Amino acid sequence: MTTPVNNRRQWLRSLWLLCLFWAAPLFAQTITLNLKDADINALIGTVAEVTGKNFIVDPRVKGKVTVISSRPMNSDEVYQVFLSILKVHGFAVVPSGAVEKIVPDVSAKQDSIPNATGKEPGVGDEMVTRVIQVDHVAAAQLVPILRPLVPQQGHLAAYPNTNVLIISDRAENVSRLVSIIHRIDTVSDSEVEVIRLQHASAAEVVRILNAISRAGSAQGKTPGAGPEALVADERTNSVLLGGDRADRLRLRAIISHLDTPLESEGNTKVIYLKYAKAADLVEVLQGVGKSQGEEAKKAKAASNVDKQLDIHADEATNSLVISAPPSLMRSLESVIRQLDIRRAQVLVDAIIAEVGENKARQLGIQWAVFDLSGQTAPVGGTNFTNGGTSLSDIAQGIVSNTVPSLATGLLFGAGRFNKNGVSFGAVLQALASDGDSNILSTPSLVTLDNEEAEIVVGQNVPFLTGSFANTGAANSSVNPFQTIRRQDVGITLKIKPQINEGDAVVLQIEQEVSSIANDAQASDLITNKRSIKTNVMAQDGQIVVLGGLIENRVRQSEQRVPLLGDIPLLGALFRSKGSNVDKSNLMVFIHPTILRAPGVSDSYTASKYNLIRGVQAQSFENGVFLTPDVPRPELPEMRELLELPPPFDSTPEGASQGAVKTDDHR
Repeated sequence: MTTPVNNRRQWLRSLWLLCLFWAAPLFAQTITLNLKDADINALIGTVAEVTGKNFIVDPRVKGKVTVISSRPMNSDEVYQVFLSILKVHGFAVVPSGAVEKIVPDVSAKQDSIPNATGKEPGVGDEMVTRVIQVDHVAAAQLVPILRPLVPQQGHLAAYPNTNVLIISDRAENVSRLVSIIHRIDTVSDSEVEVIRLQHASAAEVVRILNAISRAGSAQGKTPGAGPEALVADERTNSVLLGGDRADRLRLRAIISHLDTPLESEGNTKVIYLKYAKAADLVEVLQGVGKSQGEEAKKAKAASNVDKQLDIHADEATNSLVISAPPSLMRSLESVIRQLDIRRAQVLVDAIIAEVGENKARQLGIQWAVFDLSGQTAPVGGTNFTNGGTSLSDIAQGIVSNTVPSLATGLLFGAGRFNKNGVSFGAVLQALASDGDSNILSTPSLVTLDNEEAEIVVGQNVPFLTGSFANTGAANSSVNPFQTIRRQDVGITLKIKPQINEGDAVVLQIEQEVSSIANDAQASDLITNKRSIKTNVMAQDGQIVVLGGLIENRVRQSEQRVPLLGDIPLLGALFRSKGSNVDKSNLMVFIHPTILRAPGVSDSYTASKYNLIRGVQAQSFENGVFLTPDVPRPELPEMRELLELPPPFDSTPEGASQGAVKTDDHR
């Protein structure tokens, strides 16, 4: 039967043990190792005092050691640092019962070092021996492959009867070799193997392996120089390996050795761009990095990707400076490779064809009976506004012996002009005018895909928008002031192309044609404007009509005297008729051409260059008028401009023939 006193004692004993367990680490001995050129035997004594171990030191163990530590360490950490120091100086610790023997590395593998297993692989730099079972590959084939990874003082051997490998080395390196062996020891009956990489870049690994194969071939080592197939799949970050079984085995070992994580969590790279603009890619790459970080958080991976990612653009060298973890760095490099490509260009030829026809007819009679003496009033007469010339103006000019102002067309008149009596006269006016216009404009423009471009060919015309003048004391105008607004008048072409997956081009087009019209009745200049704003899709090399105008205007005017103008025959004396016929035909066509390769661009440039050079030569066929000795400006030949030896061969096949055809056509 348990008494309350016993329960209380048991409770106090449990509380006391719990306090001791909690406070035990506080009383554990810690030490900060900071030694400079200290004797190694002094270090051994310090470690023996801290760890409580007994050491037997070989007489060959001598030297000076330097250790720099920034924080205190417990006994286990001090012992691991001690093993690393011995490894650096070529010594090792071999357990032997209650003591630890410190001997040179060469003798350690022949002593009683502990045997490691998968459950107890050893820690750090302690010497261990491990037996590894190989299931799918001959153990003897792995020895020459793994031998360069084992230090000289280590041991690596194969036992063919049970197909095992025996390795004696530091525990950390043995664990690394075991990891490589497990990756090599896979079933490889198929002719093509797919090796998925975890840390390295597949494209970089393939580049290194190809360089090794080329180096072996250059030295005349044809056997096993390289596999039949070695391809990098960047999408899955895998290496496709094919060829002889022995070659595949050798390359699997090299790939396993290369596919190791970096020592640090992140790395920094400078990536120089060829075509893209570094500042424009920063925002895109940061978005990719953010999405990768969200996926890592969902997968319970590293949650501080945002802190490790840092992207800057150096505009001076058009390069990107990226700091990111290795896995994210590979994703960003893949995105950069796909975005940093040569963008296609688009050559847009616009054809603006305008044909106009203007016809006008005028026929009228004016007559008057009047008195120039001023004593009597005129009896009567007719005066029509579309007649152009007033009969009174003619009379005043004849009386004053001056030349009267006459309108255009045929004028036939008769009459009598008396300064002191009644005068009379009649004028017949007939006019016919014909006008034709044929305007052809072909502006062309080259721009990058998805980049807006604009070309303006015309004049900057001033328009009077207002005027002001102060009036002085003597009613004289002083300080005149006028406001003028300038406006472009001519041809304007603004385009923004977007190339689709095939050969189709989506074009955002703004086309404007403006000109100045003469009109005597207008208070200022009049501009004719024809503009088109549209989005169209066209195939490469296709001609598309954007729009047009077909206009036919007929205007007839007649002025007559009421009643008298309706009299047959005699009514013509009291009428004046006019008619105008205006016809306009305007069409705008567009012709896009995709310039993907540099040779295609050179071909079109050569054809345009030869065309303008031919027009220039034709304009000077007869020399310069009145100054035949003046040298004329002349474009050089295309090959001279590029400083290429004849024949001109910088364009692809058929480009020079195209330029010759242009000259023949011209």
